[in-house]
Amino acid sequence: MKVIYQIYPLSFKDTNNDGIGDIGGVIEKLPYLKELGVDYIWLTPIYESPMIDNGYDISDYYNISPIFGTNDEFLKLLTEAKKMDMNIIMDLVLNHTSSEHKWFKEAKKSKDNPFRNYYIWSEKPSDITSTFSGNAWTKDELTNEYYFHLFAKEQPDLNWQNEKVRHEMYKMINYYIDSGVKGFRLDVLDLIGKDVKTNKLSNGPYLLEYLEELYETCFKGKDIYTVAEMGIPLEVSKIITEKGYLSSIFQFDHIILDEVKGKGKWALRDLELLELKEVFNNYQSNPSIIPLFWSNHDQPRALGRYLNLDYRYYGQTMLFTLLYLQRGHIYIYQGEEFGMSGLGYQPINVYKDVESINFFNYSKESTEEKLKSLKVKSRDHSRTPMQWDDSLYAGFSNRKPWIIVNPNYQEVNCLKDLNSANSIYYFLKKFIELKKTIKTLSKGSFEMLLWENEDIFAYKRTLDETYIIIANFKDKCVCLDLKLQDYEIVLNNYDTLTSKLNPYQAIVLKIIK
Repeated sequence: MKVIYQIYPLSFKDTNNDGIGDIGGVIEKLPYLKELGVDYIWLTPIYESPMIDNGYDISDYYNISPIFGTNDEFLKLLTEAKKMDMNIIMDLVLNHTSSEHKWFKEAKKSKDNPFRNYYIWSEKPSDITSTFSGNAWTKDELTNEYYFHLFAKEQPDLNWQNEKVRHEMYKMINYYIDSGVKGFRLDVLDLIGKDVKTNKLSNGPYLLEYLEELYETCFKGKDIYTVAEMGIPLEVSKIITEKGYLSSIFQFDHIILDEVKGKGKWALRDLELLELKEVFNNYQSNPSIIPLFWSNHDQPRALGRYLNLDYRYYGQTMLFTLLYLQRGHIYIYQGEEFGMSGLGYQPINVYKDVESINFFNYSKESTEEKLKSLKVKSRDHSRTPMQWDDSLYAGFSNRKPWIIVNPNYQEVNCLKDLNSANSIYYFLKKFIELKKTIKTLSKGSFEMLLWENEDIFAYKRTLDETYIIIANFKDKCVCLDLKLQDYEIVLNNYDTLTSKLNPYQAIVLKIIK
């Protein structure tokens, strides 16, 4: 079991006072991450990019963007992290490049250009819709053909059916492995196997073939941790991890439970705990290692998304307890360790995210309904600057940051938690120590309890010992209808335990035989 801490470098720590986070900020905070118990640091993309999609539009895979630092500073980060027994996970986008990449610039010059077939072209566009709204085809006026992009028009999809493209990607990955990178998070990796002509996009017909080739060429026989973002069925994920092509695969079934089924991420509904139980139980039935996460750079912070912020400490510690003691690696998104939350309701001019802005511009819903959806689901809620202290700009920078600082930074910040013995930070730190030292909590079997209870999420971990984990998912007192044997309280986010659980109370019990 490992602890992976995700950093969104744009918003983590600015050390050169330009309002943008940088590699120097990550290096500065390495001791902080080590003290928390982190094993791997996952960096979202820091390569050269026009930043249309905040780095997920890469224009040069081999060079670090000047806004983050230099290649030498990145190598220093690898070295300094290694000294503290931590490793770096790089975020790679293999499905598409930036339209500013030299390959695409060449491809646009003529239909017979050697790089033309690096991308996907058509004389007539189909009706495939972009993930970022609008049609997924954009016309190139010079050659009078359309190029394909499942995301922004500035992110043309690579043609993975071209062997030259695949081997360019493998060459680049091996370059970073040789540089000392020990892990990769692979963005929208399921899309590399698509067949646009038949509209088979996610989990396409070539996926397993390309994943095997990727493994054989880059990862086989090497101590490299891989985690992929893939919108594929759990049973397909099981095949991929059992074959060893990837270490682990993000599952998103729990993330979409507050969406109206079939209507996309912006159509909202309340999360139902019984559905959450079913999803997590399905995850735990998969013998491969599951990444345990609530939030990331694409998913708004869970605290404000699902829970009542009046109970910040209890809500965040409950979320940790409910999820992190299940089987799998712990993923912490920057700021979760002291209870950062989203911005709440904001006017459209506050948002920076291309997906959010496109949704607002394309959606036919009323302005009020669109802003309500953005309040809950905009990616910007997880991208605001890290709140290090209560000084101006929350200690992130000495100048105005690239995106708004959450106004609650004077009450919610890292320094305040570090100076308080009873804080979210110290609860999580103790929590990590428990999971790392108690074998049952990392390797034991999983059994869901109280299946029909709509308020309480409870489960059992069993190996040499037995532990019961209980979490009240509601902001009200609820009766604990669970007959317990003799037990020892291992962890409790309240001072007491009775037959009635307090709002968002979370408890870890060791059963005494």
